[in-house]
Amino acid sequence: MRKDAKGRIHFKVVFTGCSMAGKTSILKVLHEQVDGLVKGGLTSIADPSGRTVYFDFSPFSANNSVLFDVYTVAGQKRHRDQRKMILRGVDGILFVADSNPDLKEDNIEAAEELRDFIGEKLGNEVPLVIVLNKRDLPNAMPRDQMLAYLGFSPDTLAINTIAIKAVGVKQAFQAVSREIIMKQVYAKQAKF
Repeated sequence: MRKDAKGRIHFKVVFTGCSMAGKTSILKVLHEQVDGLVKGGLTSIADPSGRTVYFDFSPFSANNSVLFDVYTVAGQKRHRDQRKMILRGVDGILFVADSNPDLKEDNIEAAEELRDFIGEKLGNEVPLVIVLNKRDLPNAMPRDQMLAYLGFSPDTLAINTIAIKAVGVKQAFQAVSREIIMKQVYAKQAKF
């Protein structure tokens, strides 16, 4: 959390997960199709094939005093150091898991890396929402099975999405936004 020169509060939200899980697709849907948010420009740094090279970014706001600076990270293994840098100072995380059983190991590796980077703060000081994307696949893995192999408890906040159809995308963003506000604002007020 930081304040800008105008006194507005900025929260940093990062979409992370394995390569091709749908992080950029979800950000684009938020930017292009979700109503009720004031949106800044969408910055995307991609290679000629459209795959994220460094990160994607767009600011979102529901009012004039609170902004969510939303980033996606490149999921390819070679971008590990970039992911670590982008996750610095994060206020909330949307972990995007691909429901395709063929990507189970990639999902596990991404979840383990996230735990390495964030440590004990993950899900405690730094809110975490699991996004189970591509739920329309005929062979999509069951929710509880995915959470178990990712190492998350069955009561972890998880939202089913189909990014390319905008299903569940707004709910996932609302969930992480709500969790950030609860942790950052209301928890600090309770200490007084």
